[in-house]
Amino acid sequence: MSDDAAAEIHENIVAGRMLPALVGIRAELGCGIPAAIDEFSKRYERLRAERPRDFTLSREEYGRGFYS
Repeated sequence: MSDDAAAEIHENIVAGRMLPALVGIRAELGCGIPAAIDEFSKRYERLRAERPRDFTLSREEYGRGFYS
């Protein structure tokens, strides 16, 4: 997968667009939903640490109302 596609996944994570991020991760890794959720979690934590100011939602608000 290209750097642009990875950047798009990361922007989706930062913006709280969980479903497009998961779809992108599945396409990138060729994995199922459970593995994509695990990878999403890792990237979310890394991005939170590296780019905390880019997130507009708190940890508590992020993902509220999203059920997988």
